[in-house]
Amino acid sequence: MDFIRKLWVFGYQQALSCIFPVIIFGALALSKIIEIPGIPRYDLILLICVLAQIGMLVSKLETWDELKVICVFHVIGLMLELYKVHMGSWSYPEEAWSKIGGVPLYSGFMYASVASYICQAWRRMNLRITGWPLPVLTVLLSAAIYANFFTHHYVWDARWLLTALLFVVFGRTVVYFDVDGKTLRMPLVLSFLLIGFFIWIAENISTFLGAWTYPGQERTWSLVHIGKISSWFLLVVISVIIVAQLKHLKLGRGPSKDNPKGTVM
Repeated sequence: MDFIRKLWVFGYQQALSCIFPVIIFGALALSKIIEIPGIPRYDLILLICVLAQIGMLVSKLETWDELKVICVFHVIGLMLELYKVHMGSWSYPEEAWSKIGGVPLYSGFMYASVASYICQAWRRMNLRITGWPLPVLTVLLSAAIYANFFTHHYVWDARWLLTALLFVVFGRTVVYFDVDGKTLRMPLVLSFLLIGFFIWIAENISTFLGAWTYPGQERTWSLVHIGKISSWFLLVVISVIIVAQLKHLKLGRGPSKDNPKGTVM
């Protein structure tokens, strides 16, 4: 019974942390079923995302610091979307007023929703990370991962090399989290993989609801290739690194010369 109770509490905390992603899924689903005259679907989704973000802030489900992090991810995600759509990796076939370079502005909120989940889960489950690598290593690694999303169209795709480096750099890093008054632990790399896997599931739901379309999905929807999990795995790494480094700066409790392993609260 104790295990079932902890599993229930863990699921409940995860559900609360996913409020913003759930709102986006709801907007995608409803806008696919219900058409509102006078406003294109992508613009309606953008409006719902903006109102949801305001609502979470006003209701204190989200803090101002978390909003700042989410805005950073919105910009990072939008830049990546503009490039990927230009390269033909995927497309947004529907018309919209809020489209720039073929990319609707609501797409940035899908990346922001990942940051929202990480921030919410961090706060609700009291995450602590030990064995955090030196900041210079995490910054260089995240920069290399982000750059590879752009450069692999022209040169060798280094994702598997970067993945191997992740296991080296974060091999001793452990995340601690609280569930129903008990502290549990998990290797940080495993948490990267698990989050990436569930984002891949969410991606399949999103493409089914017409959020965007991959080549080959134009006529009939098909399962997104399982290899995409590696892309989401690497994106989650960037997300966690950015959130963690910002918490280092704010709390001043991250890795240092006197505290090489550090503890991120």
